[in-house]
Amino acid sequence: MNRRPPGDAPAGASDHASGAILTIDAEAIATNWRRIGARAPSCECAAVLKADAYGTGLEVAAPALVAAGCRTMFVALPSEGVALRALAPEADIYVLNGLLPGTAATLARHRLRPVLGSLDEIAEWAAFVAAERIAGEAAVHVDTGMNRLGLTARDAVEWTRRDKVFRPGFAISLLMSHLVASETPDNLVNERQIEIFAALRQSFPGVPGSLANSSGVFLGSRAHHDLLRPGYALYGGNPTPWERNPMVPVVRLEARILQVREVGPGETVGYHGRWTARRPSRLATVALGYADGFPGNASSSDMRSGAEAIVAGVRCPVAGRISMDMLVLDVTDAPTAAVRRGALVSILDHEITVDDLAARAGTIGYEVLTQLGRRAHRRVIGR
Repeated sequence: MNRRPPGDAPAGASDHASGAILTIDAEAIATNWRRIGARAPSCECAAVLKADAYGTGLEVAAPALVAAGCRTMFVALPSEGVALRALAPEADIYVLNGLLPGTAATLARHRLRPVLGSLDEIAEWAAFVAAERIAGEAAVHVDTGMNRLGLTARDAVEWTRRDKVFRPGFAISLLMSHLVASETPDNLVNERQIEIFAALRQSFPGVPGSLANSSGVFLGSRAHHDLLRPGYALYGGNPTPWERNPMVPVVRLEARILQVREVGPGETVGYHGRWTARRPSRLATVALGYADGFPGNASSSDMRSGAEAIVAGVRCPVAGRISMDMLVLDVTDAPTAAVRRGALVSILDHEITVDDLAARAGTIGYEVLTQLGRRAHRRVIGR
């Protein structure tokens, strides 16, 4: 990702009118897709673009992925699929949340493929396909341990054996399941799900299979099957939290200093005064808060440390509670000249990642990534 000297404000009135700037590297998304695909070159590599491409912007991620060669994509909702179809007219697009009642016509009109996860959904889709006389490509989702969506393994097998000749009533283009604990490779549930899914595939001969999400790709070839489904890793999240992140950073978040002040030992900061200065300190109030998606649980107090930001190359801790529109940094150790009204501080970059911030806030990087930058001015590079 392109770097800029800390505190150096970008040009442009819209940049200055915003308290924060979110920079998204479109080429980095494509690079990450290629890196994931290289882990299993005999498989097709798809891309998950739900939640507005994990907060990076569907209009940014989709063209980058299409240009890189991605031909299969996943979203959560029909509305997301409709928006994605305009950006990826030739892609196979799957709707992960399945067939909501009354949405079949919308899916068919936009050539979206539902991921069917119950016998009721299967029956409704088969009836619609028969009435419309279309092929009706769809995925079948079998639950192998998540207990969230999907047919039970027993229901899936019984469905395929109901007649002497299996006639699902539509074209099954994919059989899929979802891993429970792929981020912890030593968890025995991974092996159990891999075995169950391999056995289930025997009931769907000739149907491509998909099990591996971002972290699942790193569980080895037995998890790969025919189609990889990376999501979080494409946007810079670490799919291997047990080791160094193999992905390229995609987002950079900066915010402006609103005010700088000096406080003495014993003075408190923020609502309820939970952070107390232990020495003569300089504080910088920054235009970023929980209304911008910055996690409130990244606050600090006298009892616990919270998030940090980079100010002129120095890590500076959050002081006190995160407010709706602001947070306060203890910038005592940063160069005095760099800490000034209007200067930018780095909230997320190659040193402080979404996973780092999530750990400080007691959450997961997925939540941080999809929530950040709600009011930030967005800059797109690499396209």
